[in-house]
Amino acid sequence: MINGALRSRIDSLWTDFWTGGITNPLTVIEQITFLMYSRLLDMQERTQEKRAAITGKREPSLFGEGDQDCRWETWRHYGGPEMLPHVRDRVFPHFRRMAERSSGEGSQFAAFMKDAQLMIQKESLLIKAVNAVHDLPLEQGDTKGDLYEYLLSKLTTAGINGQFRTPRHIIRMMVELMQPQPTDRICDPSCGTAGFLIESYDYLLRQHSSDAGTHKEVVDGEEQIRYSGDLLGEHRAHVDTDMFHAYDFDATMLRIATMNLVMHGVKQPDVHYQDTLSQSFEERHPKGSKNAFDIILANPPFKGSLDEQDVAPDILRIVKTKKTELLFIGLILRMLKVGGRSATIVPDGVLFGSSKAHVQLRQHLIENNQLEAVISLPSGVFKPYAGVSTAIIIFAKGGKTENVFFYDVQSDGFSLDDKRTKIGDGKGDMPDVQAKYLQWCEGQGDFSDRSAMSFEVSVGDIRAQSYDLSINRYKRQVHTKQHHATPKEILLALQELEASIQAELDSLQELLG
Repeated sequence: MINGALRSRIDSLWTDFWTGGITNPLTVIEQITFLMYSRLLDMQERTQEKRAAITGKREPSLFGEGDQDCRWETWRHYGGPEMLPHVRDRVFPHFRRMAERSSGEGSQFAAFMKDAQLMIQKESLLIKAVNAVHDLPLEQGDTKGDLYEYLLSKLTTAGINGQFRTPRHIIRMMVELMQPQPTDRICDPSCGTAGFLIESYDYLLRQHSSDAGTHKEVVDGEEQIRYSGDLLGEHRAHVDTDMFHAYDFDATMLRIATMNLVMHGVKQPDVHYQDTLSQSFEERHPKGSKNAFDIILANPPFKGSLDEQDVAPDILRIVKTKKTELLFIGLILRMLKVGGRSATIVPDGVLFGSSKAHVQLRQHLIENNQLEAVISLPSGVFKPYAGVSTAIIIFAKGGKTENVFFYDVQSDGFSLDDKRTKIGDGKGDMPDVQAKYLQWCEGQGDFSDRSAMSFEVSVGDIRAQSYDLSINRYKRQVHTKQHHATPKEILLALQELEASIQAELDSLQELLG
């Protein structure tokens, strides 16, 4: 969590971009990302130079002999008339040259720079942005991740393909339910800003730490736990290079997602530009398209449809449709290892849609895999992006469904209007969802009462309802009997009230003489 002063600096920088004529939030974040990347490259180069001075071994330079003027510490001192053309005509082409020569491990972010463009046209804005980025504490692991998250919190509009940021507390609950382990391979096939992967990494830090590796800080009046040292020990190489995998077909989002992971401490995330529903996915990523992952966390795009000829045939064999929200479930099943699990956000229509494709998918989830849970979210949790009503479904590839856990979330801890104001402690039903689900998984507690917020339903009952998974199909509504006064009682009460008023008026008349 960033402090008030740092938050004010980000807000001021954001305002500078808007007054400078760049008003698209994604463009603002992308341009700030480019500047952060330039500074991080120079920081990395200086670290390598210091290490080489001590060890005598020099790693390949990030800057060639002719590119030394592309280093942050060189050009950031230029005046406006010199800085703007230099960054546009020298620094950004350097990004693209890095992309052209990059290959293999750790090159993904550089590869996304091949179409990088400087959108800042005003010299004064560039100077302000460079000075602001230089003052950011990018050398502090905890803080730099938090400040990037704060930047991303300013995204308040949905994309044209139906993608929008998943609220961080929803992401955290889903990760807590999945309980990732340091040996897992985790993927988000429609990663956006990589929120699920970031939270999975933070979860691992929280779970695999000791008191010696943590310290507490008070930030804005709240006590925060900070993690220090290499807390994942023997798993660090796997965490840095093969744990986190992300795909998206929005190049801007991929740049932001990769920077987000790097800023949080994942050194070499595996991030790819790819439409994961397309036939080319298996050709380009044979190790990621089938039976590849232990955990998949996703909030795939809800709206839109695709040409069936562009969709991978084996996904269509699971569910023959053009609807992306159904195709993504088929995709996730294909990408999971047998026994691998997923927590995925779906629109409510997936749960009760009556089309052949809807029923086919739900039947496949239940009969050929293990559907574990349906967690119904209140409509409004995705405002101001969208007001769509959604649910989280948790399932494992393979196995057999016997009972399904249902939870009817009434409050996520925030108001359900566009302002999304915190209510109380901001936790709502979320802690109870986690507690009840874990109890259910461990076979503890009684979940037979279908009038409660959480209950279980047998697969036989679900089959009897044509695989309908809407919670209202199974939840028993308890109606409290209301007592209403009879017309005679109401008339008597009115007469008594009128008499009382008349008595007050008479008393007032006497006082006035």
